Amino acid sequence: MEDRMVKFYAKDSSKVALHAVPGHFATSHSHINYYIDMTSLKIRAKEARDVAAVIASRFTNAITIDTIVCMDGTEAVGAFLAQEFEKRSFLTTTNLHETIYVVSPEFNSNNQMIFRDNTMLAIRGKHVLLLLATTTTGVTIRRSLECIQYYGGTMAGISSIFSTVKEIEGYPVESVFTEEDLPGYAAYTQKDCPFCQKGHRLEAMVNGFGYSKL
Repeated sequence: MEDRMVKFYAKDSSKVALHAVPGHFATSHSHINYYIDMTSLKIRAKEARDVAAVIASRFTNAITIDTIVCMDGTEAVGAFLAQEFEKRSFLTTTNLHETIYVVSPEFNSNNQMIFRDNTMLAIRGKHVLLLLATTTTGVTIRRSLECIQYYGGTMAGISSIFSTVKEIEGYPVESVFTEEDLPGYAAYTQKDCPFCQKGHRLEAMVNGFGYSKL
């Protein structure tokens, strides 16, 4: 698959690039015609720092952020994003430690998102920014919103490195890349997938962490 990989640059920064492979892939919620590889953006410090700077530029200093909840392995981006917010003097008036928390949820045996007692304090009574790698249907965002609100957090915003979703339950989804940046990008239900209708086999199952070939 890697020999078909193409690179797309962010409109806001020539330092930030998205890698994608055209083909027939499935997520847990849809079929897609591009596998979007976030690996370098998530594990290389310089690239994580660069994409964090682009994300931070989408928010004004009027917003209050105490905690960044990281999904899909975006912890490195989240840490640099917290630094960007602190450099820009984003308000954290409810945080006695005068810094931004960066946490990730755990998934229990029922695949429910949970926060343990030691990280719950970073959610309850805090203004929370949700950070994701990719968003195609909004299902993960809705689950995350329910979890954060269940633990007493207040949503401050949603950001996804790549997203085809513009808004969820009244919250705008700020993204570095959209489907407009990937020519011909499309997502389908399994029933409506044109590849399946033509009998084309799935190449891989994909998610925010990577892919598994079929």
